[in-house]
Amino acid sequence: MLKTTFAILATLSIATPALADGDAEAGEKAFKKCKACHMIADGDNVIYKGGKTGPNLYGIVGRTAGTVEGYRYGDDLVAAGAAGLVWDEMNLVSYMADPKAFLKETLDDSGAKSKMAFKLSKGGEDVAAYLASVAPAE
Repeated sequence: MLKTTFAILATLSIATPALADGDAEAGEKAFKKCKACHMIADGDNVIYKGGKTGPNLYGIVGRTAGTVEGYRYGDDLVAAGAAGLVWDEMNLVSYMADPKAFLKETLDDSGAKSKMAFKLSKGGEDVAAYLASVAPAE
């Protein structure tokens, strides 16, 4: 019985997406730092008006990195997606804190670069929670 319970818990922990311990309401306010480059829009439904320099962040949680159609990503972010990087709240927090360092570690490549030069030193957990809260229903 104990082995069965452990096996079920282990399976659930693998199947559950990684969640940051953030506050979506605070993240909506903190997203103002991101809106210079990013918007959140589901087609014509604009959830958060922002720039178009960066990709639309609608539905980013659960999406393979570097795959928004019509956006030209840097080669290293595309390579990370091709290697299996799927955005969850935890890796979004790490990426926002230092995009270049995140890609270097993810790709195990000291020369990896990111087009995103901005670093969100605090509040990343909240922004990730906000982005998760505006994701499409599964």
